[in-house]
Amino acid sequence: MATTDGPAPVTAAPGHGRAGRDLRAATVVGLALAVLVVGTLFVWKAAFAGLAVVAVALAVWELSQALAARAVRVPVVPVLLGSVLMVVGSYVGGYQTLVVALGLTVVAVLAWRLGEQAPGYVRDVTAGVFAAVYVPFLAAFAMLLLRPDDGPWRVLTCILVVAASDTGGYLAGVLAGRHPMAPTVSPKKSWEGFAGSVVACVGVGTLAVIVLLDGRWWAGAVLGAAAVVTATLGDLGESMIKRDLGIKDMSALLPGHGGIMDRLDSLLPTAPIAWLILTALVPVT
Repeated sequence: MATTDGPAPVTAAPGHGRAGRDLRAATVVGLALAVLVVGTLFVWKAAFAGLAVVAVALAVWELSQALAARAVRVPVVPVLLGSVLMVVGSYVGGYQTLVVALGLTVVAVLAWRLGEQAPGYVRDVTAGVFAAVYVPFLAAFAMLLLRPDDGPWRVLTCILVVAASDTGGYLAGVLAGRHPMAPTVSPKKSWEGFAGSVVACVGVGTLAVIVLLDGRWWAGAVLGAAAVVTATLGDLGESMIKRDLGIKDMSALLPGHGGIMDRLDSLLPTAPIAWLILTALVPVT
């Protein structure tokens, strides 16, 4: 979607003047987010759904602002309204409602942009549909995970395998990383780190499905193996978007972490595969 040939030079987002992260701030914010997510997840499922709506809305806003810097105008209003409809609708009505909500959002994006000049229509509408699918549609699968009686444990399992992929990849990459995985997209990612992600993700997936969901070990292994692929692709995909837009983080909303999108990048593409695998292989307890 960039308006110039080749990726723009990467610059830090406001509030990120130096390359390194504030580890103290990152730790505090990370712990606070974990408490908020787990607390709402197990105290009141509807509160977690409300938290998801807020997170998705902020992520859509971040993405639209990042694209606007490259002269791509996302029709924000219909995408935000569609985001609420998709997240809440999937929690209340299931996957059929999610599909209808996405369709209505696409129609709304097409109609909303009609009131402006023709130049840039295809570009902006495409960006709006992309934002609607990339953020709220994928995030809504977490709401589908949440719907069953054991839904909170299913959502937690999805979060744990993604965290295991990130942590295992980071540790293995720091300790043994030698061969870059995608040097033009994310120079710090290595094949050794990916191997660490595989081991950690499959191990945590197996344990989580056995302990938290009373499922079979091989179902957890399948989940872990699939999740490591989607989590890695999600991370690389968002890195490519940021590199194309010439930014370091989507925003500076979360000290030490960047923006909401920088925290959701691996979770978004993993939620659908987690829902599919757990629905097919792990009976509701």
